[in-house]
Amino acid sequence: MTRPRVCGLDLSLTASGVAGANWARTVASSGHRDDSFLARGTRLHRLAGGVVALVGRCDLAVVEGPAYSRTTGSVWDRAGLWWLVVDALMSRGIPVAVVAPTARAKYATGRGNASKAAVVAAVRRTYRVPVADDNQADAFTLAAMGLDWLGEALVEVPAGQRCALDHVAWPATAGPAQLALDGGAVPYLDTVEPVRRPRRPAPVAVPDLGPCPGQLDALAVVE
Repeated sequence: MTRPRVCGLDLSLTASGVAGANWARTVASSGHRDDSFLARGTRLHRLAGGVVALVGRCDLAVVEGPAYSRTTGSVWDRAGLWWLVVDALMSRGIPVAVVAPTARAKYATGRGNASKAAVVAAVRRTYRVPVADDNQADAFTLAAMGLDWLGEALVEVPAGQRCALDHVAWPATAGPAQLALDGGAVPYLDTVEPVRRPRRPAPVAVPDLGPCPGQLDALAVVE
């Protein structure tokens, strides 16, 4: 049985980290505070497209969730990027897990409030992976969490760190059977019933019945 392909995603407007079991990459982008809405939207779509293209086809995507405490001016655009990527992944039939930043830090270091630098150092030390920066380190940690959840841990993680898996929003339908990770011929996409949007009922034509009894003719009143 081959190892499932799991991708970790640490989404950012400037440098999104994407990683797998033995690799890590960065998708860079740049913008300006005075960009128009059209320019901002175009940038988000291009960035999301680059991230999704790098992910390709995988069995599980593990995405870092929003940091709700952040209140900078770019929070609106970050939310837009997050949903563009997540929606694109799910539309391709890829299960998505969402990990809070604190859970990601705890899995990597044992402390939920660990700094970015501490996570980078822990990833390099534990997995011997040459991650370039904190974006790649975060993404690699997310991928490692997904593999661990599927029973394919890259290394043996201490219980004090592994308990972070209990605080992840894992996809309800994911798991070895549904993901066809046992070498079955049925891919995940074919095992999930598509969401069917209800059709809007056709408008009902209302016949013209003329004025109601007792209805006044406005023009007659004016005259």
